Amino acid sequence: MSEERLVSDNDGANAYTGSGKLRTRGLESAATGGLHQKRGNEDYTIGWICAITAEYVAAQLFLDEKHKAPDSVSRHDNNHYTLGRIWKHNVVIAVLPDGEYGISSAASVARDMLHSFPNVRIGLRVGVGGGAPSQMHDIRLGDIVVSAPRKGQGGVLQYDFGKTIQDQNFQHTGFLNQPPMVIRTAVKGLEAIYENGHQLQENIDSILAKNPKLQKKYKRPDPSSDRLYKPRVTHPPDDEVDCTKVCSKDLSGLESRLERSNSENNPAIHYGLIASANQLMKDALLRDKLAKEHNVLCFEMEAAGLMNHFPCLVIRGICDYSDTHKNKEWQGYAAMAAAAYAKDLLCEIYPSKVEAESRINDVISIG
Repeated sequence: MSEERLVSDNDGANAYTGSGKLRTRGLESAATGGLHQKRGNEDYTIGWICAITAEYVAAQLFLDEKHKAPDSVSRHDNNHYTLGRIWKHNVVIAVLPDGEYGISSAASVARDMLHSFPNVRIGLRVGVGGGAPSQMHDIRLGDIVVSAPRKGQGGVLQYDFGKTIQDQNFQHTGFLNQPPMVIRTAVKGLEAIYENGHQLQENIDSILAKNPKLQKKYKRPDPSSDRLYKPRVTHPPDDEVDCTKVCSKDLSGLESRLERSNSENNPAIHYGLIASANQLMKDALLRDKLAKEHNVLCFEMEAAGLMNHFPCLVIRGICDYSDTHKNKEWQGYAAMAAAAYAKDLLCEIYPSKVEAESRINDVISIG
């Protein structure tokens, strides 16, 4: 994707903090249009993985500057990379191949990244996911879910991995790693900053104002399109017609929710377990069952393949409710929200703390 089409949000400005205030920790001038000087593969310490085009575009938009492509990568590395800087961190971004999804594909992309960029110390999986709203968690489209350790889990639950015993419930087994302490500490620090409000929406709007061709796909949709259906209300099978035409005629099929007040963060940030598996979740009844049993907040398809080979923080913008009413209307904005949070998070981590971390290659066998 050409540099002319993607203009950084920080043209001529310093990076922002989570509270929206300008950060001036020795930050040099941000990107102003051209690709910046080439750096060696060993200079990149943050690895950022995307699965779909919308996620990849959003990640690029939040770079402070974009670097030239690497001269070479590992012989069998088939990844496509975008290189750049966020604050003082050099970031390498990769995307899954077209048409490939799931645990094994994500693990393959991560493995190749570590071969070609051996000094990566911090991993991020940033993108979209399906929400699991409940009475405890008022999750809405456009919100952000951040993986966090809960109930003996490292932040990600592989819900299709375990054992089935006659006359007993399915038992989930195994444990997935959690990201390094430095990033978990930054999550907590940013959570405290956000208590007084964040400026994620303003930052997204600022980027899109400089990239008008992207506004239609990546701006925040009208709130009226955020519809949470009752679990037993399903979209007609094999019917691609919009839900507004076939599912919304009877308002009794929708869950009643109050509008968020101006005093509430919007998008809201939720912290907890993210459920991952090699299947797309489109079942509201199973969604609610897992949410109740494990306090799951979100469903996705890649993280379980990463955590033990590329321990990372998982950040998901909510684009649907993991039910039969899936559509892509909120996908672009959800990707932007997740990327905006990831940038704020990296601005809370000093480069010296990243350098003090072991290389992922040194702590995980990459084959």
